[in-house]
Amino acid sequence: DGVHFDRQAHDPHAIGYKAIACSLSDCAAMAVRPVAATVSLALPRGTDLDILERLFAGMRAATESFGCAIVGGDTTAWDKPLAIDVAMVAEPFDTHPPVLRSRARIGDRLFVTGPLGGSLLGRHLSFQPRVSEARKLGESLGRRLHAMMDLSDGLATDLPRLCRASGVGARLDEGLLMAVISDDARRAAEEDGRSPQKHALADGEDFELLLAVEGNVEAVDVALWPIGEIVPRHEGVQLQTEGGEMQELSIQGFEHQT
Repeated sequence: DGVHFDRQAHDPHAIGYKAIACSLSDCAAMAVRPVAATVSLALPRGTDLDILERLFAGMRAATESFGCAIVGGDTTAWDKPLAIDVAMVAEPFDTHPPVLRSRARIGDRLFVTGPLGGSLLGRHLSFQPRVSEARKLGESLGRRLHAMMDLSDGLATDLPRLCRASGVGARLDEGLLMAVISDDARRAAEEDGRSPQKHALADGEDFELLLAVEGNVEAVDVALWPIGEIVPRHEGVQLQTEGGEMQELSIQGFEHQT
């Protein structure tokens, strides 16, 4: 509470849904099947039973969509804000192995599965984990799907993570990036004065998939938007502007507190 959700502003059903959906998105990131989850809650002392029931109703709404059961966990009370811990068990689909973030190759094209930015206007609590899309991508692309991850902390933070894991660099195309800026990012820009592009790069909690693919994707039954390509490691992670200038991608997304 106070980091990933706000109990003063958000409905317990939405909080419970998000707690499970984040872990389902981790399954999507590897194109694996979610099987079961355990949930542990640390509730502020004096929490009403109604709030607990609404939390679990939100969790069930997330798991039932994917045939994933809540099979255990723990509940306790303490003198601190609400904390939720989810552990997810998953297994590979029969048609393809798990997809890692560490196998992107020079020349791969980069894609995302949906618009980016402005999630804090509400989408971060109601997003649909891309489990079904990930399965289709794994089945259709096979070994040409070299690397994938979900965008939880923002493209400007998560893309460098994929690159470090794979030992490569990346070049984003500003013209292509403009096509994946969400309407929420544009509304957020009107409110705070930051550019829509910065919101798309740094806001985080989009939970769309970022993938590195060899060759074309025309035959894939999943909506994909190209945003750039994988380049040699020494080139770093850069943004090519519409004017052709190369800029280091220095914007940072969400950083977890330690």
